Amino acid sequence: MQIKAPEAIHRLADALAAEGFGGEIETNSALRAAMSTDNSVYQIFPDLIVSPRGAADLVTLLAVLERPEFDGIGLTARGGGTGTNGQSLNRGVIVDMRRHMNRLIAVDVAGQWAEVEPGIVLDDLNEQLRPHGLFFAPETSTSTRCTVGGMVSTDASGKGSRVYGKTSDNIAGMEIARPEGLLASFEPAPAWAAPMLEAAEASARAGRDAFIANTPRLNRRFTGYDLERACRENGDFEWWRLFLGAEGTLGLMSRIRVKLRRIEAEKRLIVAGFSSFREALASATPLLADGPTAIEVMDEWVQKIAGEAGILSRLPPALRPEGGARVAYVFIEFNGDDAALLERRLAACRDRLATLPGIGAIHVAQDLAEIRELWAIRSAGVGLLGKVDGRARPVAFVEDCVVPPENLPAFLDEFLAVLTAHGLGFGIYGHVDVGCLHIRPALDIDAEADRAKLVSVSDAVYGLTRKYGGIFWGEHGKGVRGAYLADWIGPDAYRALQGVKAAFDPRGRFNPGKLVSPRDDIMGIATTNFRPFNGAAGDALEKAFRCNGNAQCLSYAAATPMCPSFKASADVRHSPKGRADALRAWKAERDGGTAGVDEADLLGTLDTCLGCKACASTCPVQVDIPQMRTAFYADYYARNARPFADRITLLAERLSPLQVMLAPLARPVWPLLRALSQWLMDAVDLPDAIAQPLPASARIAAADLGRAPLPDNAVLVWQDWFTALFDEAVQRDALSGLTALGYRPLFVEMLPAGKAALNFGDLAGFRRLATPLADALKRGAATGAPMIGLDPAFVMMLRQDYPKAGQPVPEVLLPQEFLVRDLKNGRTWPKAGNGVSARLLSHCTEATAQPKAGAMWAEVFAALGVTLSTPATGCCGMAGLFGHQKRHQTVSLRLFDLSWKKHADAGAEPLLATGFSCRCQTERLADREARHPLGLIGSLLTITEK
Repeated sequence: MQIKAPEAIHRLADALAAEGFGGEIETNSALRAAMSTDNSVYQIFPDLIVSPRGAADLVTLLAVLERPEFDGIGLTARGGGTGTNGQSLNRGVIVDMRRHMNRLIAVDVAGQWAEVEPGIVLDDLNEQLRPHGLFFAPETSTSTRCTVGGMVSTDASGKGSRVYGKTSDNIAGMEIARPEGLLASFEPAPAWAAPMLEAAEASARAGRDAFIANTPRLNRRFTGYDLERACRENGDFEWWRLFLGAEGTLGLMSRIRVKLRRIEAEKRLIVAGFSSFREALASATPLLADGPTAIEVMDEWVQKIAGEAGILSRLPPALRPEGGARVAYVFIEFNGDDAALLERRLAACRDRLATLPGIGAIHVAQDLAEIRELWAIRSAGVGLLGKVDGRARPVAFVEDCVVPPENLPAFLDEFLAVLTAHGLGFGIYGHVDVGCLHIRPALDIDAEADRAKLVSVSDAVYGLTRKYGGIFWGEHGKGVRGAYLADWIGPDAYRALQGVKAAFDPRGRFNPGKLVSPRDDIMGIATTNFRPFNGAAGDALEKAFRCNGNAQCLSYAAATPMCPSFKASADVRHSPKGRADALRAWKAERDGGTAGVDEADLLGTLDTCLGCKACASTCPVQVDIPQMRTAFYADYYARNARPFADRITLLAERLSPLQVMLAPLARPVWPLLRALSQWLMDAVDLPDAIAQPLPASARIAAADLGRAPLPDNAVLVWQDWFTALFDEAVQRDALSGLTALGYRPLFVEMLPAGKAALNFGDLAGFRRLATPLADALKRGAATGAPMIGLDPAFVMMLRQDYPKAGQPVPEVLLPQEFLVRDLKNGRTWPKAGNGVSARLLSHCTEATAQPKAGAMWAEVFAALGVTLSTPATGCCGMAGLFGHQKRHQTVSLRLFDLSWKKHADAGAEPLLATGFSCRCQTERLADREARHPLGLIGSLLTITEK
């Protein structure tokens, strides 16, 4: 497949627009960089990205590509981009199915099937099906972002596949797009499709016997051009089965009919600790006798990494390793509708576990929320494998081999011997009940020696799967590992696959170079372009190279804070992964590479980042995009002039102490100053009033800290620029609430933290502001008084950004952290009365950096006799200045509607919000006041005293 010159790509874009293609048609270099990687070590820059809005757009795309001038341009569908072996990477045109083609089209509850577009995310589908008591299996570890189309293309599998089967076992039919129109397996075939289907059937039948002879009879059977099941014994030809596992090499799916299963009423999960992985692995065979839905294992290395990341603190105490002990975990799930029967099976399993060598603690979970949390620990451990120190990191290239379970111990011994011979470390987890272990050897892909090891280990493990009657690609698809397919399937069967490919794709257009081709152009595991694996140690953009494409940041769920800009646009360039890809490509080009990103495109994708820092705390490898954006801006604006609005904002931050000092004089003329400020900053909806200063008795100058003893029960309260200047209500609420609880709050004179300077890459300006504040915080800490910060974004900036910028500061707590600590130390407070309830919406930066933030407030209110609900929310869409900037209004409003609006509109109970931005956004877009929790505490306790 020859890729046409850039002018042909531009002509194609123009032709698609002229023919009425309804979705986006883009050559933006930042988007192309984001689409150049997946969860593998490979990188291929596409030439054009199209995002169809429906099946009609797919037909238009294919019809235009049929023109002779576009012959040679490849076409590759992409879903969630979670492939571990370059499945959706290619040159030519990438078709982004997830962005718009993500609808649930129909559900037949009685027939237990649904029709979906290929871009729908697995968890999204199952959330919509849950009210019907149905779900689509299997359960993948990437269910928050993988698409059903991608699952079909790779024939994905996962937890519970021994019972539920692979994706291919749960598909009932599909519709594909062709240049002539649409062809659906559940509708009569149009006349134009007959020659194509006849040619495909002839090739499939000719090679069926050879195909069967070369495919092992396993639970996780071989799929992708499945000649056996496509050619039925009764003479029927089910052409759509050829597409299951074919990785888009036969065409574009436009609609998929999926089989559904009833959600079983009862669920239990046993988590057992073993003293060694070998003993954990040996437990699987005897445990199968109790009929579990799934048995999964996690070895000591993965356990160690999860422990270092704090993940294991979510385990029940008895299961947590102590004193550096190493533990291997076994997860055993039971599902069913008969609770009594399930309890008997559970009891039998526990009795059996107690007899097994190496068994330690055993925990049984029945609560669904706890079960989800425990499984999340197993899933999180996988992502954390990419967080290991050093240049070598675990790589998924031989990780989904499947052998008959009875052959697993011998296979594993030889597999590990191969790794040991190559001097490689590794982590192991996986689905031991079906003979599938995920083993990720650690490699430095930048090093030629380790690339050679990748080939050598791949060849050796491929040979072992043949020896032990297994499959080299048992769960995650083939991708560039399809280079082994011709040898594995044998020449007769492979010729049949080539015939099928020629019938559906005579021009060799679909995902060229993957799996099957009439030419000698199949991509190889070492000849496909590798992505840069490591940046320079200590470089500001080093984390961009550490991004492994796990794509946890692409979660569809509105209530998951990471990543708000991606949730608003569904555009992968507006995600931490996409931004890391673009920054890495920009940096690589500056360091002498060839594939780069236009700086204007990079500026555009960084500008949409809200700076919420969810990526810094929630990403498995802490890819901190705001920090890297600062580094890029510092470089860029050293060479280019800053926008006028940015210069005004930086000046305003620098002069903010003067603004606070002159606030009483500015209050009467603020409406005029506000209008002028909005015009200068190209902003909207700036706060409509300036704060009156608190009484002098509640304030203390930063310079006076340490000069005289503080009053008993003093608490130093630190504010950011916006809170001090504009949020009089929260200042008085904090004063009222802390006083009612028996404290003596002292509000320290505001010193700007330099947030705007840091965000805009003005590093010298940041240091000028940060140094006085850091010095003042040290003087405050020396007094011995506890210190709290009112706004979560301010506190987290001190906690996260200051140390990274070489400005470590003493501990500044969130209010609820301080109150819970005091409560645990024996502090008692008066009760606020019975029957009071409220609802708290947490700041997204706070919720991700301190996951217990809401629960801490609930604990505080419970001590006061108040019921507090803390629903999960994403970003409100304000994020400091972001939501005030005119150019960001569409994103800001969209984010509020996604997760905050329903909570702001619901119920008459008091609504609370911890963030200044969040309270502003709620008042602006829902016309409802959201108070700070301390304000409600002050009001309730004042009423109680009266």
